[in-house]
Amino acid sequence: MLNASASFTVGTKVESRKQVAPVVKHIITDSDLGIREGVPLKALELSHVTRLIEDPYSCNLKERHLIVLKKVVKTYQNGIPLKDLVEFFKILNLCAEKVKEHPDYIFPLCELLKLCGLPFLKERSSEETTFVQIVTESISQMGFLMRVPSNQVRIQICDSIISFYKPKISKQHVEGFLPTNPSYKVQMAEQSGLAETLVLSLALLENQFEVKLRVLQALQMLSGSSEINCSLMLKAEVASKLCSRLNDRDPSGELLFLSSEILWNLLEKGCKEEVTSQLCNLDCINALKEVFLNQLLNGFRHYDLQLRNDLLVIATVITENPKAPMIESGFAKQLILFATFPEVKSHNPLVRSLKLSFKNEDFEMKKLLFNLLVVMSKDLSAIQLFTEGKVLLSLFHYVKPNDKPGPRDWSAAQYEELQLHALATLATVAPLLIDDYMTCQGNTRLLLLLEWCVSQDAFFGQGNSFHGTGGRGNKKSQMRYCLRLLRSVVSLSDETVNHDLCDQGALDQLLGILKKTVGDSQEEDTISLEIKTDILLIASTLCENDLHRKELFGSGGVEIIITLLKMDPAKFYSGLGHNRLILSTVDSIWSCIVGCYTTEDFFLEKGGIFLLLDLLASCPKTMHNVILGTLLEFCDNPKIISHINAWRGKKDMTAAVLLVRLWREEENELGVRRDEHGRIVDAKKPLLCSYQEEEKVVSLPANSASAAVMDVSENMRAKIFSVFCKLGFEDLAGLTTEDYVTLAIISRYLDFKLGEVWNEISRELEEEGLRPVTPDVEALESIAKAAEDVGRKVATLQADMLENQQQQDLQDEKRIYTEIQMNHQQYELTNKSWDAYVARTSNYEILKDAKSLQVKAIESSKPKMRQQDAVFHPIQDTGLHTNFCGRLVTVDSTPAQLTGGPLANTDLALEQVSIRGGALQKTKAAKEMEQYQMGSISVK
Repeated sequence: MLNASASFTVGTKVESRKQVAPVVKHIITDSDLGIREGVPLKALELSHVTRLIEDPYSCNLKERHLIVLKKVVKTYQNGIPLKDLVEFFKILNLCAEKVKEHPDYIFPLCELLKLCGLPFLKERSSEETTFVQIVTESISQMGFLMRVPSNQVRIQICDSIISFYKPKISKQHVEGFLPTNPSYKVQMAEQSGLAETLVLSLALLENQFEVKLRVLQALQMLSGSSEINCSLMLKAEVASKLCSRLNDRDPSGELLFLSSEILWNLLEKGCKEEVTSQLCNLDCINALKEVFLNQLLNGFRHYDLQLRNDLLVIATVITENPKAPMIESGFAKQLILFATFPEVKSHNPLVRSLKLSFKNEDFEMKKLLFNLLVVMSKDLSAIQLFTEGKVLLSLFHYVKPNDKPGPRDWSAAQYEELQLHALATLATVAPLLIDDYMTCQGNTRLLLLLEWCVSQDAFFGQGNSFHGTGGRGNKKSQMRYCLRLLRSVVSLSDETVNHDLCDQGALDQLLGILKKTVGDSQEEDTISLEIKTDILLIASTLCENDLHRKELFGSGGVEIIITLLKMDPAKFYSGLGHNRLILSTVDSIWSCIVGCYTTEDFFLEKGGIFLLLDLLASCPKTMHNVILGTLLEFCDNPKIISHINAWRGKKDMTAAVLLVRLWREEENELGVRRDEHGRIVDAKKPLLCSYQEEEKVVSLPANSASAAVMDVSENMRAKIFSVFCKLGFEDLAGLTTEDYVTLAIISRYLDFKLGEVWNEISRELEEEGLRPVTPDVEALESIAKAAEDVGRKVATLQADMLENQQQQDLQDEKRIYTEIQMNHQQYELTNKSWDAYVARTSNYEILKDAKSLQVKAIESSKPKMRQQDAVFHPIQDTGLHTNFCGRLVTVDSTPAQLTGGPLANTDLALEQVSIRGGALQKTKAAKEMEQYQMGSISVK
């Protein structure tokens, strides 16, 4: 069809008519071409069906309704087009209302719901986006149909929802339509809130076990595929609803399995904190306790054992919440009982008939129980239960060498993994039960295990587990966790434990292990570095504040420390743990060497101070404070000062230069105000940091340190000042003027800090609205004025230093320019002298003039009056015949008989000329003359 438009102007003038090109849409179907690859969709007006069911005149025609609904099912048996969803779900809702009065509608309603499980049909790809809102509301309405009081309908709804995730593709293709994307329905279900609706529908299914199982199956699908669904389910408090009904009657055994699977999905994909908060009530925990006991005591199938372990994991997650009433419910005590079985004998009826089969599931349960002990140890109220249950005794059962397993025991690989897991658990639990640790002779057990670790037994670790990483074919993993346990116990600084440990020779044993590991340079993996670090930390804790133990550390320990201090600084950033190793090495110097003069002297003999200063110059900034503290402790020994002054770093840098440089870097990081030359800018606040200026004055209690006092410990300026107090502030080598400017501030650090503290006191009094008495006010003003005067004096001194340096630079510059000028003048005089010489030797008249001037100069220098006895020396030598060269020079060649010919040897410096022979020929007479001359020389 063509459409033409004509436009006319006002009056009689007619515009030319313009024809608009028609839009023609050619649609050629497969049927037109005689090719039919699909089933055509029969035309069916769903609006007529809707009108038939809801019209007042035809609403009671049940038989006709059923026939029409059957026709609808047959028409859409291969899928529902997206454009028909609105009318289709109207029919569903009308049928749902009819079910309440006429059960005959149940079957067609189920058939219609079954169609909802098929993929929707689309004519165009864009329809998936166009019909998003309609599809979302339709799926939401399908969830609301759970209100229909029919088990068949509810089961069919759940089956249709499950088919979203397991779509059944229709065998017949509908002509002109394509099925939607398989994930399309899943995405729409997330937006529809279907998961929350199903959770709420559980309240309607208290006595309908079969329907409840089907709903749980649908919830399992929904929760396992989407975090959004998990959030919606948690919004409906699904965790507490499921867990509290775990012990309901379950003839099929699927209720417990499905509930645990849903809880697992919620923990993995949902908010873990929200799940545990819903489970932290007595109803949930009691139900979980009952089903766990039932599975543990009565379960024997592989399925039962796996389900038991899953429930144990859920219990562990609940225990992580401090609000969980695990102890109040008695569940914690039962779990501790099972964790110590069978290592600790008990007469409790729960374990009297319990037997472990040493299968993989029982092995996993044992590890889960160990992990549960670690989680429970965070609750201090559980410590008493640990003592009553003899937890340490059961764990120490595994702290022994790995023997050959018996016929009814754990395998070698399983025992090794349990042993490592028990050691890791002890590292957390043992410090909380130190009395039980000593009762079980923990130190002795650990030292014996360490001795076995370094022995040459034919043992090859499996290294299968997380704790066994790097321990395949060796005992490195056992040593690692044994030392970690020792470190955690020793770090308590309990003198009873440490004294018992030292009495058994632990220090010598640890140093022997450390010497062996340090000597093996090929082992530079993470585990080896951790072993070295732990040994050093244990030694530091044992030797700290104990002179006798420092003497036991002795020269052997010092040699190990020296070896470690020679570590390549590039390894600090390797990521393997070298940074922790060197930090523990410095800590060992502070704790094991400083304070014992014999050990300090040996450390000095080995060049330890030089290595410590090398480390200070090359280590990361985070270690500067610790190294400076160690160096400051060493300064109490008068022998140290000479070593510090004698040290030279890169580019001949001295220790004083290094300390001044560290001071400048520290102030630059703290944001202290300095000018471009490093001088004081504000005499009232010479040390104030930028963050101190930004902070407001806050009134603090008397036992709390203020910002000015905390600044002393938070940065290393106080330590640098203290080291300089030992070294002195004068006669320091290598310092430049810039360094002396900074040194002027360092030397008055204590005065500046005192003024800063008093100023802070005054500001706090003003903030609190308190006015001191008049003498105190005058004292505060005097202190503030004195501190400000010191700042001005230092600033003046710094200005004088810079001015003197500037004057010195100017003088040096003038001296250099003077030298350059004198060199230039000397060069000119040399040129003039050469020109005069050339002129005299090339011009006779000039030579005569020069001679006359020479004679005149000589005559003028003679005295006018001669003495009677004076001797007159003539100035001309009458026997001297001097020929002045002219413009031409005649050169006579030496005769050939004297030179010996052109091929003769020409070494005139080594050979003497014969009177009769050639000039370069040695004769017998010449040789005799040479020997005579050499023999006549006397050497003194």
